Amino acid sequence: MTTGVRRRMGVEERRQQLIGVALELFSQRSPDDVSIDEIASAAGISRPLVYHYFPGKLSLYEAALRRAAQDLAGRFDEPRDGPLGVRLRRVMRRFFDFVDVHGPGFSALMRGGPAVGSSATNALIDSVRQAAYDQILSHLGVDDPPARLELVVRSWISLAESTALIWLDGRRIPRAELEAQLVHDFAALAAVSAAYDEEMAGLLRRILKDEPADGPFTDLVARLISLASSTASATSAKTSQRSNFR
Repeated sequence: MTTGVRRRMGVEERRQQLIGVALELFSQRSPDDVSIDEIASAAGISRPLVYHYFPGKLSLYEAALRRAAQDLAGRFDEPRDGPLGVRLRRVMRRFFDFVDVHGPGFSALMRGGPAVGSSATNALIDSVRQAAYDQILSHLGVDDPPARLELVVRSWISLAESTALIWLDGRRIPRAELEAQLVHDFAALAAVSAAYDEEMAGLLRRILKDEPADGPFTDLVARLISLASSTASATSAKTSQRSNFR
């Protein structure tokens, strides 16, 4: 993280170095808990020199968060090859890679705070959400989404955010399980919407048609069938017990 030996850098090179140092510190603690003095020390320069490249603490935070936001948005980029469920699983793996590495910074960014609550950083958060939304629509092959599909996709993105934040608080659920669960959540949200709308039903049928026998969506269907079967058996057993007491 530190340069070790002072050396002269060009303006842009030094700016990028400071952004990188800030991001590394943000990966360990919330941006609000990281001081300019710490960033200067880690970069091997003086505090006044940091202010030479960034007019204030907030401007450095915004620059660092802008780079992080671009990185996070890029995690949703995925080739349009293969079944949707498999693609979403890869996206979720990269998403949690980011969350895992940048935990405190991600948490602070999504929850807001004095250092990250400006209109600029709020716009960064919105840009990540919009990039994720556009990518998912692209995977679905939809240019002009109906209202129900927009609701499904945006709800799923919010769910992914909240799931990651809860996971960071103790990491009590295995990460791989959450990645799979979020893919299942997308299918479940789409299925509920399809029950109310024929256009969504057609989209869901198209998605499932391309799903392989060992794919994430097929796995969800199998789990639900198993759950329904066990629930039906339990209900039948209770009904039989009641009949025996009559």
